[in-house]
Amino acid sequence: MDTPSPPPPSPSVGAGRYAPSPSGDLHLGNLRTAILAWALARRTGRTFHLRIEDLDRVREGSEERQQADLAALGLDWDGEVVRQSDRGAAHDAAIERLVGRGLVFECYCTRREIQEAPSAPHAPPGAYPGTCRDLTSSQRAAGRARMRELQREPALRLRADVSEWAVEDLWAGTVTGAVDDLVLRRGDGVVAYNLAVVVDDAAAGVDQVTRADDLLSSAPRQAHLAHLLGLPEPGYAHVPLAVNTAGARLAKRDGAVTLRDRLERGEPVAAVVARIGDSLGLPGCRTAADVLERWEPSTLSPQAWVVQPWIVQPSG
Repeated sequence: MDTPSPPPPSPSVGAGRYAPSPSGDLHLGNLRTAILAWALARRTGRTFHLRIEDLDRVREGSEERQQADLAALGLDWDGEVVRQSDRGAAHDAAIERLVGRGLVFECYCTRREIQEAPSAPHAPPGAYPGTCRDLTSSQRAAGRARMRELQREPALRLRADVSEWAVEDLWAGTVTGAVDDLVLRRGDGVVAYNLAVVVDDAAAGVDQVTRADDLLSSAPRQAHLAHLLGLPEPGYAHVPLAVNTAGARLAKRDGAVTLRDRLERGEPVAAVVARIGDSLGLPGCRTAADVLERWEPSTLSPQAWVVQPWIVQPSG
């Protein structure tokens, strides 16, 4: 008689997610992050959701190809795929709640003006200098007139009431980062990423945000925004980026770095998963399920994954 498998962990309150932008095919770093997000959610009994962040750059056919690639690796998700562009009413309602509390102001600055303005001491380069935060009524009227001339709307910014906020990350521990008067809605009318991601994660019950560590600095401001909206602040799990041999973020210019690139060159899906498994110290993985079964999060290296130029590894 076969030995029965151990029962799965008791479901926790919450979920994990993966949320790509449909701006092109997912490269190997994206796929590695997706596998880790899925594995972390599944091993803790969480549900796992797929959200398409299509508020900005959208390339025709990308969403369908991305979903097909994730499924080919062995990933699955719970419920329907959510598209951020369908969530406008929820985004608007969140902004209105902040407006009602006096936590929103109009900003009439151009991007160039913000970049060239003197910043507060110790502020990161390009940080918003607070130019429009406390304008008089006549100054606001002049700003609106200028926006009409430019044929755009004022951006809406959060009137932040703190300068920093702390979050908990599975690998980085307690991270305290800067909070600024972040944009809630851009001058072109599109809701900003920081607002949308907070509202959409909360609506899906996401309490475990797994993503690449280039977004770690955004976590404190997003968690603080969740706090202001009365939403639960999630825990974070930022994983190292994939980079090329020069140390730059992996990109299409680095050659055959997407799953479809590899398939076109005769490399099977299992071999691609094996490369991702090797980067985690798990030789011999062929599907995402192998990673789920064998991977221990405590063993994840904090170093970026340096993706070497590849030759085809045929099946056999």
